[in-house]
Amino acid sequence: MLQVRDAYRQGPGWAGQEGHSAAGRALPRVLRRPMRFALALIGGRIAIPRHAGTVATIAFLASTGLYGMQLGGHGPAVAEALSSSAGFALEDVHISGNAETSDITVLEQIGLNGVTSVLSISVEEARARLIDLPWVVDAQVTKVYPRSLSVKLVERVPVAIWQHGSDLSLIDARGDIIAPFSGARHSELPLYVGLGADRHADELEARLIFHPELKSRVKAAIRVADRRWDLRLDNGVTIRLPENDIDAAIARLTEFDAGRDILNRDIEAIDLRLADRVTVKLTEAAYERREDAIEERAKAIKAAERRT
Repeated sequence: MLQVRDAYRQGPGWAGQEGHSAAGRALPRVLRRPMRFALALIGGRIAIPRHAGTVATIAFLASTGLYGMQLGGHGPAVAEALSSSAGFALEDVHISGNAETSDITVLEQIGLNGVTSVLSISVEEARARLIDLPWVVDAQVTKVYPRSLSVKLVERVPVAIWQHGSDLSLIDARGDIIAPFSGARHSELPLYVGLGADRHADELEARLIFHPELKSRVKAAIRVADRRWDLRLDNGVTIRLPENDIDAAIARLTEFDAGRDILNRDIEAIDLRLADRVTVKLTEAAYERREDAIEERAKAIKAAERRT
């Protein structure tokens, strides 16, 4: 051992006790300190702590276990379990702003379970998941330490039902589809029918705001050739609107209807597509009654002429 150390110090050309030249090379600088430590350890000049072997074994096994958990993907689960047992287990979730989205859906979308830890929840990831829900426009997720979570939702507002083919969907004010129409809920909303009805629904709604009496009676708006609208009223009367200048057409209808109550009569349709007139189409029964009345009147006139 002494000879190896002296050889390390002397470098090339050192001769051993037997007179043979080692003809060695000097160790690189980076290896000199480890070599000195190894020589001192072998020579007994460094005292090894009593339980160093046990500690080293435990450290080796722990690092091996952590590495195995990382490879197997169990690291997050173990960390979550440890933080939950330390007093950060999620116990209360306060949800607000959800009229259409159920509490269960919110919890499932965030991915909560019985051992979820408040520390392990990513509020950014939870918010992104909630915004993916069909009704949710925005969401705010806040941790309330040590055991609570606050979730505030902003939901979309349906303004109409859009019928496209045989499918019915709820749409918002921009005409975007929210969710399929599922039945009695929202059945009071107006029905928009036809190609392009969803994209132009907001334009028609903006026009009808200035005519609340007419708007309250509209049960369906039918998009014709993606160019104009037919309005179906609650009594089955159809109002055919022009492609342009809808406000002027409705104003003509209001003026024409003044004192006549035409919308509540036995008619089938009112055509406003021509700017210089209002055309009224009677129902078949009303048309037959009108023809009978005209015929009876003609007979009465002829009878009066014969008597004179």
